[in-house]
Amino acid sequence: MAAEPIKVIVEKCVGCRLCIKACPFGAITVVEKKAVIDLVKCTLCGACVKACRFDAIELKKGTETTMDLSAYRDVWVWAEQDGGKVQSVTYELLGEVRKLADALGMRLAAVLLGHNVRSCAAELMERGADLVYLADRPELEYFQDEPYAAVLTDLVKRHRPWIFLSGATTVGRSLIARVAVAVKTGLTADCTGLAIDSATKNLLQTRPAFGGNIMATIITPNHRPQMATVRHKVMKEAQRIPGRSGEVIVQEVAETLLRTRAKRIRYVADTGTKVNLAEADIIVSGGRGLGKPENFRLIEELAAVLGGAVGASRAAVDANWIAYSHQVGQTGKTVCPKIYFAIGISGQIQHLAGMSSSDIIVAINKDRDAPIFKVATYGVVGDLFEIVPKLTDAFRKALGK
Repeated sequence: MAAEPIKVIVEKCVGCRLCIKACPFGAITVVEKKAVIDLVKCTLCGACVKACRFDAIELKKGTETTMDLSAYRDVWVWAEQDGGKVQSVTYELLGEVRKLADALGMRLAAVLLGHNVRSCAAELMERGADLVYLADRPELEYFQDEPYAAVLTDLVKRHRPWIFLSGATTVGRSLIARVAVAVKTGLTADCTGLAIDSATKNLLQTRPAFGGNIMATIITPNHRPQMATVRHKVMKEAQRIPGRSGEVIVQEVAETLLRTRAKRIRYVADTGTKVNLAEADIIVSGGRGLGKPENFRLIEELAAVLGGAVGASRAAVDANWIAYSHQVGQTGKTVCPKIYFAIGISGQIQHLAGMSSSDIIVAINKDRDAPIFKVATYGVVGDLFEIVPKLTDAFRKALGK
């Protein structure tokens, strides 16, 4: 029977309850004047050990051997594709990760899974990949968690990348977490910034924490690969260089890796949203300045005329004026359209972090001191209920609608 990782030395414990106050997870109780630790709740954070004045709690460090980091090399990007079309988040990753690979003096590799997707490899190399690991099998034509994760895990164990990144999409989040667990490494989710520590070659993984109120930078110093998912639309896509080539390494896939307990019956497309917010070139967003939910029709009309998507601030979503799927910001969607209209939005830091990389920002607000004007390309100080209808009519006439 394995020894418990943390235990109370009953001979030393006096039941002072200091450990109870220190435990952030409510994992400790006192029974008959002796501390008792619930190992189900305990996360081995060690707070109770530091709080105990009588050295009555013992936390045993892990006994696993140190990983040989010298065996790992190259920077990997999972190339998410759907029906043979590479998703734009992959190109965003290639653009940013090219800098990381150059800083490390390593190759940039894309990992491509699917069926009849060889043509995608050429696209990935034109966007900056030095090599493409290709696993092409009929069983991989459609994304399924189990076979995709098994194949990726096998590739990681065989080739040992220094860094492995994925887009923080629904598919990416589902897949890459399984791989991280299987290869026993850490995973930072939803990163908005990446950099290399030149002294240690560790990946600096920056993400919002505590509801977007602070930015945390996380490292994985003792395990490889260093893994993270990266938020969509926070980085610029890699520019295409026609004719740029690299090496395609076709991977053999064992039949056992393709087994799955789920069966794909059919695909039903989501037709509920007219324009994909994350992919839209024009976004018209409304905030608390609209006053009530009915006034979002002003935003919807302008967006319809421009062929754009409807966005919203967190305040508008929290007030139940519009669905969460429209929220822009650190706790919503990060967007990077060609034109972003911020109407009745003051411009709190959480919102700015989700849209400030837009090419052109047009702000309409009656408060001339609103923070949104500091990032706006064009700012209009005035009553949105007068300005927006006139703006909509002007665009309607100019566009012939």
